[in-house]
Amino acid sequence: MRPRYPHRLWPARASLRWKIAGLAAITACLVVAVVGVSVHLWTADDIRERGEARAVNTLYSAMDVYRRTGTLADGAALDPAALPAALRAPADGNRHTAYDGRVEGNVGPSFWAAQRTVGGPGGSESPVLAVQINMSSELHTLRRLDVTMTLASLLALAAATPLTIYGAGLLARRLRRVSQTAGRISAGDLDARTGPTKGHDEVADIAATVDLMADSLGRRLRTERQFTADVAHELRTPVGGLLAAVDLLPPGDTEDLIRARVRDLRGLVEDLLEISRLDAGAEQPVRARVPLGAVVREAVARTGLDTAVTVHETETPTVETDPRRLERIISNLVVNAHRHGAGTPVEVTVEGRTVAVRDHGPGFPPDLLLHGPRRFHRATPQRAPGHGLGLTIALGQARLLGADLHLTNAPTGGALATLHLPT
Repeated sequence: MRPRYPHRLWPARASLRWKIAGLAAITACLVVAVVGVSVHLWTADDIRERGEARAVNTLYSAMDVYRRTGTLADGAALDPAALPAALRAPADGNRHTAYDGRVEGNVGPSFWAAQRTVGGPGGSESPVLAVQINMSSELHTLRRLDVTMTLASLLALAAATPLTIYGAGLLARRLRRVSQTAGRISAGDLDARTGPTKGHDEVADIAATVDLMADSLGRRLRTERQFTADVAHELRTPVGGLLAAVDLLPPGDTEDLIRARVRDLRGLVEDLLEISRLDAGAEQPVRARVPLGAVVREAVARTGLDTAVTVHETETPTVETDPRRLERIISNLVVNAHRHGAGTPVEVTVEGRTVAVRDHGPGFPPDLLLHGPRRFHRATPQRAPGHGLGLTIALGQARLLGADLHLTNAPTGGALATLHLPT
């Protein structure tokens, strides 16, 4: 059974990269839009102001020519038909302007400037002198400016986006390195370290904190393991002496009771020593090619418990493994199934490189399925014998063999332990 790690960063590394790149692209688009709209509005206002000033100046020149010579300058007209209604009846002699958004052919939009002349013929109302300034060329220039700014913005965005993605990738890789180190530490590799990281930013602080946490955790775990090993080793000698002393007791119920308790104590000491060696990495498997079905049958027989063994001979291969450690795993699983299976039948099935041990009891408790087996923790401490170390030892031996041990509950009820041996 592999320990369940918290959600790590690398499954989402692409989304982190693209989120940063998307945020940068959106920000760039907003900046481009704001700048583009601002430049467009400013340029449009400037064009209108210049057009209006040009219309007024042209009207001034035309009025001067008309007053001195009585003729119309080029571009000037008296009461033209296209004159906007707002300029047809100016109330005073001041010059007035109006914007005409109409487009007729190549003329328009345009600015009009008008001023009433002095003294019409025959005492009639004085005509209105008007000039029209065509703004089509200026507005065409404005459209070209808009297109140019749009293309420049797209080019800048196309150049900035890959750089943003690359920068986000650098950040994601640094975070992924820290996450991988944390995952290795969570899996039990106490020597895993992030190591020196470039920069002096928050990611470097996180990496340094993870390394400091690993150092502290490693020291504490090594102290705990050493304490367990020392206690088990120191207890081994007095337990051996107790066994020798029990042999001197006269036969009877008292002798049987003391012998059973001392035997349990010796088993506990041996289990603690085995766990301490597995934790310290001091164990090395001695591999040999053995028939898997025969090893499983022998391991079940050694338990002395009534267990049904089914071996699919045609699909059971010869495996290269440590037979002693494999027997230890199988026997622990079978004993655990009998202890916690509420007296139900226990079945062992061998198929291919997979060994399944199942009972028909209440199944594994939810906390064991979620967090894995814990030392000295039993699902039914008031009824079940043992010390709660069997599954922990089986899991450690499976890791040593490179095998996968999965603890689940069968769909129809009962605990199911499945051991997958490597190819």
